[in-house]
Amino acid sequence: MDYSDVLAAASRIDGLVLRTPVLEVSPGVFFKLELLQHSGSFKVRGAFNRMLSAGELPPSGVIAASGGNHGLAVAYAARVLGVRAEIFVPEVTSPVKVAGLEALGAHITQTGAIYSEAAEAAAKRAAETGALAVHAYDQAEVVAGQGTTGLEIVEQTGGVDTVVVAVGGGGFAAGITLGTSGPTPSPGHTPATPPTPTPGSAVTPSSPATPGSAVTPSSAVTPGAGPRIIAVEPERIPTLREALRAGHPVPVEVSGVAADALGATKIGTIAFEVLSSPRVESVLVTDEAIVEARRTLWARHRVAAEPAGATAYAALLSGAYTPAPGERVAVVLCGSNTDPGTLTP
Repeated sequence: MDYSDVLAAASRIDGLVLRTPVLEVSPGVFFKLELLQHSGSFKVRGAFNRMLSAGELPPSGVIAASGGNHGLAVAYAARVLGVRAEIFVPEVTSPVKVAGLEALGAHITQTGAIYSEAAEAAAKRAAETGALAVHAYDQAEVVAGQGTTGLEIVEQTGGVDTVVVAVGGGGFAAGITLGTSGPTPSPGHTPATPPTPTPGSAVTPSSPATPGSAVTPSSAVTPGAGPRIIAVEPERIPTLREALRAGHPVPVEVSGVAADALGATKIGTIAFEVLSSPRVESVLVTDEAIVEARRTLWARHRVAAEPAGATAYAALLSGAYTPAPGERVAVVLCGSNTDPGTLTP
């Protein structure tokens, strides 16, 4: 996969997804408000691109497993395209997301304790019915669709030094990495010097992982053009962190406040390949930092984010990632499917 795949996706889904706004919240710090997208998250970009790339869709429609947001996106896209959607979600899925699926007319099966168990059931069902499977993060068409967010970030900000994005299965972060790797307009500024790492902050395969520390991949991938990507994960679901440490995707335990949306047990194969680039740094944040970021987004900006949607911002707010003076940073707020009653203590 490369930048051309994202450009093709942008052409394919044009007019079906929103060009979500960018808000400069302080000098050089931008929020990409992808939580205002159709269905409440970026996921609809990949869903449309996967379905439209498939040609004529089967009579049995489409099928997906999801922690909630991907299911909502697939159900939304299916309704627009006039096909049946069958969605498998785990038992931890938020009632808000289940209600949203019902409202979109999806056929819902709630099964399994975690996403991977729902995914197994969905795969079995797809084999039985012939429905088109739309994976939550590990299909090229899905990753390319998500990458159109990166195209917009570059265009709307005029270019940034760093993009901060949450990671679950990694399809969104991988797509943004690809989507920001093309020509960058001159933003009229001198790119900031990357922050000097605190002694001992870099994590090597033999050292313990700590929230906020950076992983430098051992991959020999040649750095491409584009901004630094800060890939932020809850410390209780470190799929990318552990994959970088091991040198390949490995299963991790899933728990914590963002488990319904960032609850993949293993980083995707495509995502691992893309995110092994030296452009990418892995950062971990605590559940407490995610909760505080979510509350701060509401208190300061009246932005209603779900925990996963606030995870990237948690890295800045907690100091897990500290921009250098003059660094231009885009923080992607990626999901809003939440109960507004939980936004305040």
